[in-house]
Amino acid sequence: MRSLLTLAILLVCMPAWASDSVTEVNIHLTAHPVGLLALFFFVLAYTAVVLEERIHIAKSKPVMLAAALIWGLIAWSAGDSGQMYQVRQAFDAMFLEYAEIFFFLIVAMTYVTAMGERGIFDALRVQLTRHHFSYRSLFWITGGLTFFLSPFMDNLTSALLMSAVVLAASDGNEAFINISLINLVVAANAGGAWSAFGDITTLMAWQANKAQFFDFFHLFLPALVNWLVPALTMNLALPKGHPEPVEGKKPIKEGGIGICLSFALTIALTIIGRQWLDMPAVYGMLTGLALLNLLAARIDYRQRHYALTMGMGPQSYSIFRIIAHAEWDTLLFFYGVFACVGGLAALGYLKLAGAQIYGLFSFTAANTLMGVLSAVVDNIPIMFAVLKMNPPMDEMQWLLITLTAGVGGSLLSIGSAAGVALMGSSRGRYTFMRHLRWSWAIALGYLASIAVHLWLGT
Repeated sequence: MRSLLTLAILLVCMPAWASDSVTEVNIHLTAHPVGLLALFFFVLAYTAVVLEERIHIAKSKPVMLAAALIWGLIAWSAGDSGQMYQVRQAFDAMFLEYAEIFFFLIVAMTYVTAMGERGIFDALRVQLTRHHFSYRSLFWITGGLTFFLSPFMDNLTSALLMSAVVLAASDGNEAFINISLINLVVAANAGGAWSAFGDITTLMAWQANKAQFFDFFHLFLPALVNWLVPALTMNLALPKGHPEPVEGKKPIKEGGIGICLSFALTIALTIIGRQWLDMPAVYGMLTGLALLNLLAARIDYRQRHYALTMGMGPQSYSIFRIIAHAEWDTLLFFYGVFACVGGLAALGYLKLAGAQIYGLFSFTAANTLMGVLSAVVDNIPIMFAVLKMNPPMDEMQWLLITLTAGVGGSLLSIGSAAGVALMGSSRGRYTFMRHLRWSWAIALGYLASIAVHLWLGT
């Protein structure tokens, strides 16, 4: 489970090769008391995350503690086996992978927050309510936009952007917010599955030459079904009516449009850097943060000048104050998940699970089960483990595992970066248990998408 907030982008996000050393280092302790204890710590932390609403402990705390204990056990065991250097390499590779998504998320969250502070989403809410869109219409508009933005912006960024729209246009209706955010998670993950750089799983399969760039477009219809089936089901539970229209106008503040254009340029730079310069996505995103800082300096100057002219008090503007309001619990939760999964991979659990599944089941059944497993363990190590095992599958089956690993995370709120990010940005209005109530509908869409893919491949 990678779980965290967090397109090209992303997922163009984390380089596939960053996981190499984590999976390569296997100290074979799956049956050893150390390995079993590490697995126990992970399960215990995962249980605490599931019960977050009841025990009132932030989700980052148990997984960070479990990560520390797991890697401490690994390092202690490696001292006796002479593998301390390999373990250090594995940890460094895991941390590099986390650092890249951390800075990627920081930039994405900063842009979204900056656009909100400049009144972009308030103005959008005015336009949406002025047209008297019902809650049902808003549900389909935001979900559809997310599905078609994800292949180009990446599932994480598109989910964050559209969640801000949902929260702004909801008029505080909790039932609408909860169902719409679930819809965004499913749409974002499904949309990212039919583009070579819409999700990390497609990127990894593409880089491994398991499918060519245009081959991923064959997943469009299965991905669309994956979103539509649960969306049609959730549509029946949406509240009736429409948000109250916002009176008057909500003008966009100075520099708001410039921030939007800068974000669009940042996305373009991320895509160009990944596709043509072979640079990680974080390169383009941090370049975009530099552009945002330059724009912020201009906003700050004009704001100060206006305040001085009008005889007002100091009116400064700083991007660093916006960064300070990032959802740190979510960002640290991602670290805990990355570290826990990396530790389990180093202990040999992922390789063992993958070998057992592909040894006992057909390729179709194995790929389906691996997709379900990605909702718990995370699609990155799942996909990498499959690539390392390299089962003799044809292109249709490689596309199937790409699809299932990408959309399987929608089954749980903590099964995808989009889900974890929205749990943080919604501040308690979208949670694990609320998502779990609709997992049955999402599972129907998951199975339907597999059936459509197999039908198209016959």
